[in-house]
Amino acid sequence: MNVMSNRPRRSSVSPSNISKRRHKPDYWLIIFPSALLVVGLIVVYSISPGLAAQKGVTENYYASKQLIAVLLGITSFIIASQIPIQKWKNYRRTLIILSVVASLAVLLFGDKVNGAYRWIQIGGFSFQAVELIKFTILIWLASFLYDRWQNGEINNSNKTLKPLLLLLLIVTLVVANPKIQSDLGSTGVIVAMMAGMSFVACLPFKRIMLIALIVITGTTILVASSSYRRDRLQTFIQPQRDCQNTGYQSCQALIAVGSGGLFGKGLAHSVQAYGYLPEAANDSIFAIYAEKFGFIGVSVIMIAFAVFFTRIKYVIERAPDVYTRLIAAGVLAWLSTQAIINIGAMIGLLPLKGITLPFISYGGTSIIFVMAAIGIVFNISRYTTYTANTDLEKIEGKKIEGSTDRRRDRRTYYATTSRRT
Repeated sequence: MNVMSNRPRRSSVSPSNISKRRHKPDYWLIIFPSALLVVGLIVVYSISPGLAAQKGVTENYYASKQLIAVLLGITSFIIASQIPIQKWKNYRRTLIILSVVASLAVLLFGDKVNGAYRWIQIGGFSFQAVELIKFTILIWLASFLYDRWQNGEINNSNKTLKPLLLLLLIVTLVVANPKIQSDLGSTGVIVAMMAGMSFVACLPFKRIMLIALIVITGTTILVASSSYRRDRLQTFIQPQRDCQNTGYQSCQALIAVGSGGLFGKGLAHSVQAYGYLPEAANDSIFAIYAEKFGFIGVSVIMIAFAVFFTRIKYVIERAPDVYTRLIAAGVLAWLSTQAIINIGAMIGLLPLKGITLPFISYGGTSIIFVMAAIGIVFNISRYTTYTANTDLEKIEGKKIEGSTDRRRDRRTYYATTSRRT
């Protein structure tokens, strides 16, 4: 008896007959976020006494709140990883309603900090509405683009491009508006999510470039119409122009990064956290980390982020269908853009944007929704496939009418019975 004849052939698997079998997930999607959360806890714990002295609270105030945030984030990860992926489509309207309510609540009852309404106090904890908005856009946009792609309408300007432009306008009015949330950094993250997911959905390049032109024009107007944004841009161009006023945070961040040297000052020897560097626990935490762990520590954390993002990229390439691929692409664009903006601002490569570093910065809202997004990607990794594929249209055996866009993906795979179960 020929044993080899009983083995299934790779060629017997066709793109139109994809096996979405459940298998072992990618546990690296747990390992890296867990390690980064631990790093954040350690850094926040080490600077908690300095921060507490400035605010007049107990020494472990910030560390204990960060620990609670991490526990809530782990809970959101577990819940999100257990929800069937397709069910997220049913939650998009609920998420939109919650985002609208949260935005109105922040505007009506929130705390005004530096002229912006971003936070609302709930039982001793602050809630930042924009993090819910990011998560809502992730779920809604994946469903929207998938529906357009499935119906062969991704090239239709009225049904695809106009709703995307309307979404961009709403985000600009609510999130980037200097009179409301005034959060240009988060707006940039949302735009990156829209661009990445639209690219994966094969929105024509001309339309993507049109959206990019509109974004550049709108950003220019928003910066020119706001004095503090103009000051931040000038500070970015000349960091030492006014280190006592507008350039204070940039200069102190560069001092923190530079003073870390090769190996850092150590956990108990931070100087910048004691009233010198603003927002040391959240927006500026990367600079504090660099001060404590030096160039070696910075290299380790950046490699960890790079490898983690690569694991999400693998999930995108091997996603079992277009919908899950869009969600994973949105999560990758969200987290990578946010990390780039935060780190770039702390080392002087980008203007200051007041945005947190994923997993590490102090702040419960960010950790909760970021971990929920990773939980969805972790769930998707249970159904990744293995046989090489060439383009999106073969994933579900569909042909988009009039489509000439072929964005090849040589590392996408289809499952075969000869591989793991």
